[in-house]
Parts: sequence; structure tokens; C-alpha cells
Amino acid sequence: MEQQLDFLVDKVVAELQKKLGEATEQAPSPKAETGLIQLRSEPKAEPVANATAAPTTAPVVNEQPAPSAEPERTTHVPNPKYKEGLDELLSSTPARIGVWRTGVRPLTKTMLELRRDHAAAVDAVYGEVSQAVLDQFSLFTVETQYDNTENYLKRPDMGRVLTEEGVRLLQERGQKKPQVQIVVSDGLSAAAVDANLKDVLPSLMDSLKSYGLTCGTPFFIKGGRVASMDHVGEILEPEVLVLLIGERPGLVTAHSMSAYMCYRPRKGMVESERTVISNIHRQGTSPVEAGAHIGTILSKMLEQKASGVKLVL
Repeated sequence: MEQQLDFLVDKVVAELQKKLGEATEQAPSPKAETGLIQLRSEPKAEPVANATAAPTTAPVVNEQPAPSAEPERTTHVPNPKYKEGLDELLSSTPARIGVWRTGVRPLTKTMLELRRDHAAAVDAVYGEVSQAVLDQFSLFTVETQYDNTENYLKRPDMGRVLTEEGVRLLQERGQKKPQVQIVVSDGLSAAAVDANLKDVLPSLMDSLKSYGLTCGTPFFIKGGRVASMDHVGEILEPEVLVLLIGERPGLVTAHSMSAYMCYRPRKGMVESERTVISNIHRQGTSPVEAGAHIGTILSKMLEQKASGVKLVL
């Protein structure tokens, strides 16, 4: 989806550039040179060797280019004083730097990309996890008392407690006192679960198996906050619990997931008692590597009977 949106942004900018070029040809002025859009200059056409030869026109193929593995990081800053330093910054962060401007405004492409990424963040918060993803791993669903998304955003406390129906369902279908309990929740990004669960969960299960650890019945919490793991701990009483939850989306990615882990979770726990791996996504912590590392951390929690600041990694 992101690659398709990138393609649309490029198409819009190209069309605007074309119209700007036509306007410049009709009425050239200095203002047109520093107009709405600034793009990389295209190489000028080579002079035709035989001026009398009939011109040929190649057919225009309007196809989407094959997506690259990593987006190209380039700067639009003209003649930077320290180009090496700017290139080093670009290679070290996905943040929007070196985007430059046209007059007092950002470039059109920068604004389009910003609005695209903001829209993706909003969709991640208000979206729902695909049922196909949950069915793929046979995850049954329980809900918190969040009621709806607007209430979820305004009342975080209601996302920490399961409904009476959720408690009943968990008691019926969940395994009591498992060694490891895996819980998945949409949190603030349903898109993060859709994007990463298919890689994180199998890797985590393989890691637990390699350490000889047993796992209870994984399930999904709709409208969950981090502290919902405490309520689950009260009901199922696992030795250790890991909550795979969508992070608050930003303008770099809306697909970031976190893994919160705790030894013997229970109500009243403080945040320093939790261990977390964040930024799990394809441009951050690799989902497959994260799953394997989570298994290692859980095994250490069981060995040391501790989590959070008391855990020695």
C-alpha cells in the first residue's frame, strides 16, 4: 500500500511539473523558476544528428515501476556546505531532514508525502485488525471496556480492564497457569498487527520451543492497553506473559509494534516491572529477529524470576 501511495505522489508531482512547464513556456518569468514545485532537473535531449530525418515518437507506457527494497534518501538542499555530513545524517535516520523549500513553503512532494503519512497514521488508529490474520493463528477475541475508538483515546483506563464477557470467555478457552502466555492487541495501531504478526509469532513460537518452554493458548484483545496484561495475569496466572501490541503511529511508520513482557503479571504493577522491545517493523527491529529475541528474554525471566529493572540481560 505504501509503495502504491509513493507512486501516486510521484504521478501527481510529475503532472504538476508538466503544467508548470507549459505555463513557463507561454509566459516565462523569474517567478516561474522558483514556483510551487522543485524537482531534480532532467537531462536535456541530445541534438538530432540528421535534422531532416522524420521524428519518431516512442510509445509512452504508463506502468508503475517495480518497488525497491529501501526508499532512496536524497536531499533537495542546493549546494550544502557540508555535503558529507548531510549524507551521513540522511543515512542514519528516517526523519524528514534536507527536504528544503520553495520560497517560504515546503516542496509540493514533501507536503504530499506528509499528508499521506498522516493519513496512514489516522487509519492505523481507527482501523481494525484483519480477521484473516487472527484466523491464521486461531486467535479468539476478547474485548476491554473501551466501548469505541473515541472513548479508547480519551479513557485509557477502560482499555486496561476486560469486559465481563471477555473474562468469562478467557476462563473457558484460556489455559490456567501456563508457563508462557502470548497475548496480541491492536493497541493504537491495528496496521502494526496486520503487518508484523505473521513474522513475529511463528519466530517467537520457534524460539520458545528451542528453549523447551511451553505456551498457553494465544488470544487477541480488542481495544487493549498495555496494562490489560495485568488483568489477564490475574485471570490466567501465567509465569511470564508477553503482549504484542500496536504502537502509537508516527509520520515515519504506522506499522510499529511493541512487545511488553512481565514476570507473574498482576494488578497494581508499575511500569518499571515491565520489559519492552519497541520499534518492531521492517525499517526498525526486524519482526523475525524480534520474535526470536523475545523468546530469549522470556527464558531469562523464568530463570531469574524477575522482569523490568530487576532483570539482568
